[in-house]
Amino acid sequence: MHSLLHRLSLLCAAIAALPALATDWPTYQADLARSGISPDPLPAPLAPLWSWQSPHPPQPAWQGEAKWDGWNKVYDLKPRQIFDRAFHPVVANGHVLFGSSADDKVHCLDAKTGAPVWAFYTEGPVRFAPIVSGDRVYFGSDDGKVYCVTAADGQLIWSRRVAPEDRRIPGNGRIISAWPIRTSVIVQEGRVYATAGMFPSETVYLVALDAATGEEHWRQTQKDLPAQGYLLASKSRLYIPAGRNNPVVCDIATGKRQRVVEGAGGTYALLTGDTLVFGPGKTGQLGMVDEDQSDQLASFQGHHLIVTGNRSYLHSDTEITALDRGRYLDLARQRKQLASQQSGLVKKLRDLDKKKATAAEMAPLREQVADLGQQIDKTTAGMQDCRLWTVPCQWPDAMILAGDTLVVGGANETAAFAVTNGQRLWTQPVQGRAYGLAAANGQLWIATDQGTLHCFANPTLRASR
Repeated sequence: MHSLLHRLSLLCAAIAALPALATDWPTYQADLARSGISPDPLPAPLAPLWSWQSPHPPQPAWQGEAKWDGWNKVYDLKPRQIFDRAFHPVVANGHVLFGSSADDKVHCLDAKTGAPVWAFYTEGPVRFAPIVSGDRVYFGSDDGKVYCVTAADGQLIWSRRVAPEDRRIPGNGRIISAWPIRTSVIVQEGRVYATAGMFPSETVYLVALDAATGEEHWRQTQKDLPAQGYLLASKSRLYIPAGRNNPVVCDIATGKRQRVVEGAGGTYALLTGDTLVFGPGKTGQLGMVDEDQSDQLASFQGHHLIVTGNRSYLHSDTEITALDRGRYLDLARQRKQLASQQSGLVKKLRDLDKKKATAAEMAPLREQVADLGQQIDKTTAGMQDCRLWTVPCQWPDAMILAGDTLVVGGANETAAFAVTNGQRLWTQPVQGRAYGLAAANGQLWIATDQGTLHCFANPTLRASR
């Protein structure tokens, strides 16, 4: 018995000494919630491993934002449709893959060397990162089709046109489908979800396909909102960004619309459970909408957010802020409840005023409104106190979390910050604006608006593997 226990203890010690299994980055922002989080650390110092350069830079569907909104007198507008300014990489099975709006392909490279493995041609720009599920790769194209190919060598398994007809139109100097795939495709529990169409007047289609065969499970249409941006999914819901408009929430089992959430629009979004965060609106603001709600719970001045169990990291044009996530949300919900009570009392006061009520009759309600206002101010101040640290940041274009390191992208450079205190750890030069980031197995990939894909890693660790 003693000998058996001794052998078991040695076995457990050996297992504990083994390196942790690496985690892939199989879809945009790591997962279907678009969390932007990899558990794999990025051991410093990082050094360039390889670079891949496209002969032509990305060709975005939307070249730039309007300069100002004269009707609402809003200036310095933020771009709200920036989903394809870089060839966003995904990483799985030792490969790095990305779609190209410049040459209409999905490219597959060796993750360690950058050597080409395979490429698959479509008949239009591929504006969104593919998704790797098992031994297959799924993606859509401006040609209006969803594709499924083998992950090993890019051989076609099936393709499916989402719209009911194959009509082509000029678009961005190209000939594309009248119903291009302008959202990502996602794969969950044996089904592929995709949309086609960007003009509501021409109908936007939402479909669920069988991941093995491409056969259709269900189909829904919408004629009031476009579908543009990376789709998101929870176990029960599908979230559809709508370009400059607000996202649509659908039942994932049937595709039926549940609601359109309140906010300021944009194609950036992430989920924490079924709480949706999206933006950046016209002024660089993220809105948070709670589960089963349409109106906003809270808003943040910024355009990227990383959400962990006890902290959130907010990224704006000029700074990164760490928030006490639990306390902030508790206070936000308290403030929302207080504001709802105050709004109800204000309505009662208006009704009394219309009925010519006396000042004495209205006085108690006025006192309650004032008291609620003080409680709201106190709660708002408490939310401001939830800041754990704030540091300046001049890299506003992208943010991910790898292990305990926040990585941000900007003009011709990326930088890393420690999550514990916001200390800047390192910077790395890149070619162009770093809009696309991915991390897995101790490596970092950076995609820029110049069509460059850089790979960085710790050279000592890479040499020892």
